[in-house]
Amino acid sequence: MRTESDKFGLLVIGNEILDGRRDDAHMRSLRAKLNARALDLAYTLYLPDDMETLVFHLRWAFAQPEPFFSCGGIGGTPDDITRQAAAKALDLPLEFHPEGMRIITAQFGARLNDARRRLVEFPQGAALIPNPVNRVPGFTIHNGHFVPGFPEMAHPMMEHVLDTGNCCGKKKIRQTILLPGAREGDIEELMETFVEIFPDVSFSSLPHLLAGGGREVVLGLYGTPERVEAADAYWKAILSSRNIPFQIQ
Repeated sequence: MRTESDKFGLLVIGNEILDGRRDDAHMRSLRAKLNARALDLAYTLYLPDDMETLVFHLRWAFAQPEPFFSCGGIGGTPDDITRQAAAKALDLPLEFHPEGMRIITAQFGARLNDARRRLVEFPQGAALIPNPVNRVPGFTIHNGHFVPGFPEMAHPMMEHVLDTGNCCGKKKIRQTILLPGAREGDIEELMETFVEIFPDVSFSSLPHLLAGGGREVVLGLYGTPERVEAADAYWKAILSSRNIPFQIQ
């Protein structure tokens, strides 16, 4: 898989995540894997095991420029409907993947049954993602990479996709500027001008109420080193010209 995008999306699927029976372990893991490769997380969606909901959001994800990972719902139980939803979202038939069938036949032998065969029933044209834990593969179709919900399987499978797809972006850095005593309303015009001048720098503004009634605003900059350095210099100059106190963190 090759991509011009330096971002990935993430879908975490399962009623057990939404109702609190299990905590999500995928977003933090994927974010760390992406950061190590100078890639970013574009979005995360938490979705139920509901066909209409999954088809709607998968169609949206397939239409995005970023590749995405989908975790969960590709087992053999009745609530595992992600593969069916992916096929429906792409208007593709499901079919038993030939290489997948060879893998699970060797894996299960005489214990192979219809439920286990469904483990490799994927949208037509899908490619396999190897599973180092129990050999039952996930699949890639279009810009989506579908892996199990179990973290011990999903996370090395994500690593495989990232490591075999030339998925490395440009190096990026962060810079934080603290404005003691400031209010966002006092610098709103400055922020609006900044995002027009530096559209390629990710920008955030976080106001804080401090103990004792004090205030501060924390500005965050994220992007390639040369652009963040330019943005940092811009803020230092404009804040100094307005006599607004600041600290670089």
